[in-house]
Amino acid sequence: MANDIVTVEPDESLRTWGWVSYILHLIVAVGAVLPGAQASVVLLLIALVIDLVKRDDARGTWQKSHFSWRIRSVLWAGILYVLTSWLWLLFLVPGWIAWGLISLWFLYRIVKGMVRMNAGRPMEPADVV
Repeated sequence: MANDIVTVEPDESLRTWGWVSYILHLIVAVGAVLPGAQASVVLLLIALVIDLVKRDDARGTWQKSHFSWRIRSVLWAGILYVLTSWLWLLFLVPGWIAWGLISLWFLYRIVKGMVRMNAGRPMEPADVV
């Protein structure tokens, strides 16, 4: 039937995009923690672009905090990786430890966001920083 148009509620569409982004972030985060399982930075960039593009669509919804959460997680992890990169050049083991801790922190943030999104809850304002 030509008139049977399926519409997706904006909230569900945002939730779907949010899950796509969280799963891409999770793949990258797990790859960063497990030796030899490095995921491509391309996946991280795809997820970041999704979050940047869809964040404005989420304005006024509980899901906006999740888009901001993921964007900030990537930006902070990137800054921390850059700030500690000199450790790799001077001291191999401290660099490995620093990057391991940053990767675990990133994984924690992604899992925490996924748990809250699954429960239909926004990230708390104190969490979004």
